[in-house]
Amino acid sequence: METIQLKNDNILRLEVLTDKGEKTGEYLEFDLEDIELPFIYQEILERLKKSRKNLKNQFVIIDKRQDHKGKKLMSSNEEAKLKLLNDFYKEQTEIYNMFLGENGVQKLLNGRKLRWTTLKEIDEIIEKRIAPKLDITLENITKKIKEKYSVNKEEKVLE
Repeated sequence: METIQLKNDNILRLEVLTDKGEKTGEYLEFDLEDIELPFIYQEILERLKKSRKNLKNQFVIIDKRQDHKGKKLMSSNEEAKLKLLNDFYKEQTEIYNMFLGENGVQKLLNGRKLRWTTLKEIDEIIEKRIAPKLDITLENITKKIKEKYSVNKEEKVLE
């Protein structure tokens, strides 16, 4: 039986390593010719900014409330902030996974919990390792489209 397969050109595949530099067997994969990818990247940047601004605003609101001693270790305001942070981390994970792919954040965390510092690390990975390749490839896609659909001077065009 004969087989056929499309080429996987312009696929950016990043292998995920542990904290010790060992291979996890996981990877993030990006189709650099996907026309939607720059739009998704733009959308996640906007959503991340909005989410972080919302978190800061909610913290200000909590800080303005009168604080009460809680039933356990934390005060009512401290507990509200921790619940807010928990929801914030879930939202951040969802936003990043829109771009990194299904369970992308979990692959990067490799069993660790999401923290504020890991959010910054994920930002750096996207900004320094992935985004620059998107810009270059967008130019390449445009160039390829122009080349494919441009009319050669030698071809006769019906008028």
